[in-house]
Amino acid sequence: MTILGVDPGTRKVGFAVVDDEGRTHDIGIEPIAEFLARVRSLMERFRLDAIAMGTGTNAGALAGELAGLGLPLVYVDERETTLRARSLYFADHPPRGWRKLIPLGMQLPPRPIDDYAAVLIARRYLADGGNHGDRV
Repeated sequence: MTILGVDPGTRKVGFAVVDDEGRTHDIGIEPIAEFLARVRSLMERFRLDAIAMGTGTNAGALAGELAGLGLPLVYVDERETTLRARSLYFADHPPRGWRKLIPLGMQLPPRPIDDYAAVLIARRYLADGGNHGDRV
């Protein structure tokens, strides 16, 4: 099973293609105006089984656009994904130089981490066997 995790925002959308073993195959952040084109491109590259979308900002408006793509669309609770996404980001990009001396809890990633939040949303959906959240 391959899931498209989506972390919706008002100006940008984090996305991640995650398989049932939790591996990430594609990840990124797109401006909201370009997101549907990106999803169509991902649908051509990967056999997506569903879209797991966080329940945060702008989820309702984005769901309306994604519903027409023919994939099951499920809302997934995204509580604490931002905090956990920061940990996931630093696991992939450990601080270097003098930043290694500062506790991670006091550091902020140097870029938006909506894509890492999308990874966590997809993994949360998969961990619950696809029964997580409300179908749209």
